[in-house]
Amino acid sequence: MSDRIRALTRRVGSVMGSTLVYVLIWAGLVLLIAALGIRFYWGKISVNQLLLNLISVQVDGGGGAIVWIGVVAIGVVPLLVTGGIALLRYLRRRKRRFGRHMQSRRSARATRIVCSVAVAAIVVAGSSAFASAVGVVDYIKAANSDFDLGDYYVKPIVTDDEHKRNLVLIYLESGEATLADGQLFEKDAFAPLKEVTTSSDGWQSIKGLQEYEGGGWTMAGITATQCGVPLKGMGTVSGNAALNELGGVIDTYLGGATCLGDVLEDHGYTNVFLGGADASFAAKDTFLRSHGYSDVKDLNVWRAAGEPEESIRDWGLSDERLMAHAKDEIDELHAEAARTGQPFNLSVLTLDTHEPVHVFDYCPVDTEDAATSVFSCSMAQVAGFVSYMEEKGYLDDTAVVIMGDHLKQMSAGSAFHEQLAASDNRSIFNRIWIPGENPGSTLRPDVDQMNLYPTILEAAGLTLQDSEAGLGVSAFAPSVSSNSAQAMMPEPYAELLNSRSEQFYATAWAGQDAPQ
Repeated sequence: MSDRIRALTRRVGSVMGSTLVYVLIWAGLVLLIAALGIRFYWGKISVNQLLLNLISVQVDGGGGAIVWIGVVAIGVVPLLVTGGIALLRYLRRRKRRFGRHMQSRRSARATRIVCSVAVAAIVVAGSSAFASAVGVVDYIKAANSDFDLGDYYVKPIVTDDEHKRNLVLIYLESGEATLADGQLFEKDAFAPLKEVTTSSDGWQSIKGLQEYEGGGWTMAGITATQCGVPLKGMGTVSGNAALNELGGVIDTYLGGATCLGDVLEDHGYTNVFLGGADASFAAKDTFLRSHGYSDVKDLNVWRAAGEPEESIRDWGLSDERLMAHAKDEIDELHAEAARTGQPFNLSVLTLDTHEPVHVFDYCPVDTEDAATSVFSCSMAQVAGFVSYMEEKGYLDDTAVVIMGDHLKQMSAGSAFHEQLAASDNRSIFNRIWIPGENPGSTLRPDVDQMNLYPTILEAAGLTLQDSEAGLGVSAFAPSVSSNSAQAMMPEPYAELLNSRSEQFYATAWAGQDAPQ
């Protein structure tokens, strides 16, 4: 009986050992392929970016081709490879069992050592590559920080709205100012937009506008400039069941933070958002509706309105057609505002310059690198919208803020990788128009995206207590308070932005007022 038990134990142990080996091979391949894909499409990202972009992933109007590539490369290929290895090992053992393959003990031991080393190499390579691609080390270091955003967060207090005005907010996808450098690129991609937003006509800009530490994707740019806080999510909110369910639907998005749309809504604004992509991608629609936007128009709306498929790419509607809709929208909003006396906020997010860029029929390619022409064509469409507002007289009572949502991503497969890698002075393109503002006035330079939140509120004509909101101080303020996060030295400020701040985000995601 004992011999049978020992034999059974050995057999069970052998099966469990083999299963563990195959699981390790599969896991190592998944991590390795995922890391290679991340590096190719996005460059180095963060854990927060990874998790928050897995919320409501779409296969249409949200990088569907990339999603399907990911499903095949990460979900199918590792299974096939692991299954193939298992099958080869089974056939090899079967040959030995029937005496058709003779192997010495020394050779068998060498084979086992080689296989063990190979499995270990796959696991180590996959784990290391993935950890590097998503910044796991930085994520762990952030958990050990003593800083907490709640110690610096300021809920905006509006002291006067007598001079509130209409607001148009335009986000330029990957709108990096470096792309205006004619020495690095074939031509100045921003030339069309720069021509209609000159300082001599009264347009202003923040010199050296920086992407915030830890940012670098669209939703991070939106929450930074509209809420004044870094975007962090599931890793710090273990109690939020919706956020912990990958691909699940969430009811609110940073509902405890007071954001741009909330403040504007409280002061009588109608908030409308226009975008070419499916707004449910990364839960953008949930964010907007959680923060005062009453109308969110996206790819689904444009398709229902009869937009032809030639005006739509994988990511969504072309900027040519988006700006045509923006003209119609501002006509309606301005007329309603004139009738009721209640202002509006029209927020627009461009799309054509999202990687991989797509050349629509409206865009003539006159550069060797098609991406340069696409950027120029997109800026020309935005410039056309600005000119339209000027022709209609809307700029007489409407503030306009134009800015990139983040720097151009530095991935192995993206355009301009080599040129941007050679630049040591990268910043975000921006232009600000305030009716009646004196030409030549300057804004505080070298600020990051956190400071755009109070800047936009003040551009809309609202007076803020101490010019503060979130972690930011308005760029219209010449100096900052010593108690502000903006008064910190660069290294501790970067640590503050990267800190997990678990209590702050737990209450913010739970829909409670963020601590201050």
